[in-house]
Amino acid sequence: MELRHCALQALQAKAALTKVKLVGELWAMREGLQIDTRAHISPQMGTIPGRPDLPELINARNMPKRSPFNNEGLAALVHAVCHIEFNAINLALDAIWRYANMPQPYYEDWLRVAYEESTHFELLRELLESLGFFYGDFKAHDGLWDMCTKTGDSIIARMALVPRTLEARGLDATPVIQKKLQAAGTEQANAATKILDIILRDEVGHVAIGNYWYNWLCSKQSVDPLTHYNELALKHNAPKLRPPFNLEARRKAGFTDKELETLQHQDT
Repeated sequence: MELRHCALQALQAKAALTKVKLVGELWAMREGLQIDTRAHISPQMGTIPGRPDLPELINARNMPKRSPFNNEGLAALVHAVCHIEFNAINLALDAIWRYANMPQPYYEDWLRVAYEESTHFELLRELLESLGFFYGDFKAHDGLWDMCTKTGDSIIARMALVPRTLEARGLDATPVIQKKLQAAGTEQANAATKILDIILRDEVGHVAIGNYWYNWLCSKQSVDPLTHYNELALKHNAPKLRPPFNLEARRKAGFTDKELETLQHQDT
């Protein structure tokens, strides 16, 4: 079996549980998988990404506020994070099949990301069902995948603006969400807090992978990482990052002191 073709197959799977199953199988077989780093793969059929008919996708600006202080509000909050993790599985799979001519560890890194995102999705899906709801019961937005689409023709833009920008926002947002959950104080809210601990730990590693390969590509192309990031963010209309920033997590994920200083002193 060849990893990049299999990653495309998993990406195109519509049913969430099928996608999770395929990713788990790839992870279990990772040591025996072949990786054709040079192949330029063209999808033959199916949509990218494959996804279930629900949740209904709406503009992020139209998403309702979510309060964890009642069962439905907590479920809506868990669902929102669950949807982010579902999209994160897809973006990791897309990073594997779409981009050729990268070193083999690049593909191995993104397989790890896909697998860990699938475990996050499962933890959240199970918690959601314990609250009496299913993935797809609430509306969701598609901001993470929208940026994948914008950067489909440029691996350096993908590494800059998905893991280093949108996923890094999760490092900042998670402690804020956890405070709300802790204030709710219910058993299910506490369970959600613990799951977010796992997600935050793993996401530091995922953002670090994005940082590593972005800087590797900048070195190959002889461009300054900070200057080029600003150019890419402007070109692809990346969202402006707002405080508070989780500086400790960002440092662990490989952001330099200069990058963090620039982030904190950007025009608001």
